[in-house]
Amino acid sequence: MAARASRPQEVDLVIPEHKIQEVLERVDLVSLVSRYVELKKAGREYKGRCPFHQEKTPSFYVIPEKRFYFCHGCRASGDAVAFVQRYLGKTFIDAIRDLAREVGVDLEAAQDPAARERQQLKEATDLAAEHFRALLWEEEGRRARDYLASRDISEETARAFGLGWAPDSWSSLADKLTQAGMVEWGLNAGLVNRRQKGEGYYDFFRGRLIIPIRAPEGRPIAFGARLVGSDEGPKYLNSRESRLYNKSETLFGMDQARDEIRRRKAAVLVEGYFDCIALHQEGVKHTVALCSTALTPGHLKALGRAEARELFLLLDGDQAGLAAVERLAGPLLAAGAAAKVALLPTGDDPDTFIRREGTAGLERLLTEARPLTAHVFSTVLPQGKEASFEEKMAALERLKPVSAQLPVGLVRSAFFAALSAWCGLPAAELESALRSKAPPPPPTPAPRAGPSGRPGPAPGRAPSPPGRAPPPVKPPDSLEALYVATILREPRLIARDTFRVHDELSHSGLRLVLAHATSGHGAEDALFEAPDLVKRAVEAAMRQLASLQGSALEHYFLQVCRSIMLRRIKLQLDYIGRVTAQTAGAMDLSEEAKQLFAQRMELLALKKRVEEETHLPAGTKSPMQPV
Repeated sequence: MAARASRPQEVDLVIPEHKIQEVLERVDLVSLVSRYVELKKAGREYKGRCPFHQEKTPSFYVIPEKRFYFCHGCRASGDAVAFVQRYLGKTFIDAIRDLAREVGVDLEAAQDPAARERQQLKEATDLAAEHFRALLWEEEGRRARDYLASRDISEETARAFGLGWAPDSWSSLADKLTQAGMVEWGLNAGLVNRRQKGEGYYDFFRGRLIIPIRAPEGRPIAFGARLVGSDEGPKYLNSRESRLYNKSETLFGMDQARDEIRRRKAAVLVEGYFDCIALHQEGVKHTVALCSTALTPGHLKALGRAEARELFLLLDGDQAGLAAVERLAGPLLAAGAAAKVALLPTGDDPDTFIRREGTAGLERLLTEARPLTAHVFSTVLPQGKEASFEEKMAALERLKPVSAQLPVGLVRSAFFAALSAWCGLPAAELESALRSKAPPPPPTPAPRAGPSGRPGPAPGRAPSPPGRAPPPVKPPDSLEALYVATILREPRLIARDTFRVHDELSHSGLRLVLAHATSGHGAEDALFEAPDLVKRAVEAAMRQLASLQGSALEHYFLQVCRSIMLRRIKLQLDYIGRVTAQTAGAMDLSEEAKQLFAQRMELLALKKRVEEETHLPAGTKSPMQPV
């Protein structure tokens, strides 16, 4: 079995915040820096020539009691991890690992087993996605390519969606996972099954066109698989749910659709993978599809994060499509979503319709879409007030599953008022007739009792080890949270950080999030394991950035960098001011005081440069203003 080191290097270690703090507490910063810089004691501090820029007089200080260093000349500052990162050119994760090894902190033992399992599932799923994708474009993938051609799916579209091929071979993927040392992880991900007789594993997907289901940032988390060239077995197979994949929170195509949804403030919802793929190919790029038959609050939350303010249900015009609208109406109305229904002509599905009518035809269909309540009422009771008693009673029976999902409050009252206006019956009587228990607000979970009867740990969270409790995680600085949130929104902006703020973030939790995000993980992955305080701070910052796009976001980012740098310079100027305040006069200046005054001039010059290089364009809001 191959060693794990043969796999691509990734940020694959989730380090708890309290373990990072333990490393920093144990490291002797003076001893660490002294390996590379000649330091001399100066009161309670140590000083030397800065290793990060050329200088003749020392302006680099190490403050042991604060476990912190800074340079008055080039503004470099940080803790032991930041020093190792900057001086030795290591990543945040590698720097933490090296220091932890030196001071005897076991990071592997500190990992949350759930987080470790999630990372293993990611790696196995990544390998499988690449395996399937490569096979589609080799000779043995010809059958799948012919099938795609029969559906007019172009090579460009197939590559954009990462489509692949699982051959008829029993162990094509299982052998690859075994060779990489990941077969147990593949078993947990549902990619392989254990043989019932003898040893070994066999592939779950065989003889199927593979459709990767991706997280919004583009990483594969599961697979759909369409049977090709055979009638043996179900037409579609899907990955089972795991720590990586929750179908009630995942929409197929969101990774491709997110930018267009944000631009249009609207999304088109279809029910099939290939419906979604076909619409994207024809230019309707704000389309997503359900990975299950149910629409959940998790799906609506995902659409909300993509800034969809309007949702179009694009469904078949047959009986199945009408039933789907009634099935989806409950959660949509319960959430107060602005939804419209665009029904296709009978016999059409989105794929066939757009191939015949083109984008213009589909846009016309969306323009003519009816509000969800109007569609539901007219479908279950076409005659409205003129309907017979029997027709009204039959309609109310069909509406029971919808009304049962509406929580007590404004949404429920508005629904019955609209229904009353449509059918001519009193709203109070309608609600009484349709009364099944309205869902109450979600209860606050009570603490779980342990064996002794006292509250125990929350589900899914490992209990704290015996001994000293982990110290509380301090909340991140709001400006630094804005800096990280902007990079998560637009990773390319890190190249615009000419003052290298990313090297000197003061909060290790933020630095860990940034390390994950800049190592190929998406925003959701980067935040997944962050402490709650860090996650809440970054998510709040991302909401503050929600209305900014393009150049406006870039200008805002530059102002965040500017504000952090100016604040840092002010702290250093204040420090010099306090130290030199007691100087008797210019004739009595010590050599150290002269150096501090020289550093003050350098800082003032740097302050001017920061202000000039990040000049605020007219009409741009400053950080911490509402956006």
